[in-house]
Amino acid sequence: MSNMTRPQAREIAIQLGFSVAGSGQDPAAAVEAFFEPEHYASLAEEGELYAAAPTKKARDFILESVSGVTARRQELDGYIGKYAKGWRPERISRSAAAILRQAMYEILYMPDVPDASSMDEAVELAKGYEEPDVVAFINGVLGGFYRGEVRGEDRPDD
Repeated sequence: MSNMTRPQAREIAIQLGFSVAGSGQDPAAAVEAFFEPEHYASLAEEGELYAAAPTKKARDFILESVSGVTARRQELDGYIGKYAKGWRPERISRSAAAILRQAMYEILYMPDVPDASSMDEAVELAKGYEEPDVVAFINGVLGGFYRGEVRGEDRPDD
């Protein structure tokens, strides 16, 4: 069994964040239950993503991500609304929103994760879940968010 990579940890964090957002479950409890050995072993039969063993570093990343995205959901959704030009909120799928929240959280609150990795991997991940127009939308929102919030360029409000 190989060790879990950052992209694998990110995908699991997004899935858990999605599930916590829908259920209102405590993020720490959700992460703990997910990695309970019997439960996690049962997932390995479902897909390659769960075949890798979570290192302590991967689990810490997932817990921080799920907890942080949950705690800052309103703030992150505000950024999605601000940079989702021409898209009504109801048009944005739950998985696209979960991917955007994760990338934005990493960029704003996880300085050890390179911003380019957060954005590139969010777009790559979206390709597995979304149609090309939605992948392009995610790429555009993250680009606008990065230029506006991180670099302080061309803010749409100005």
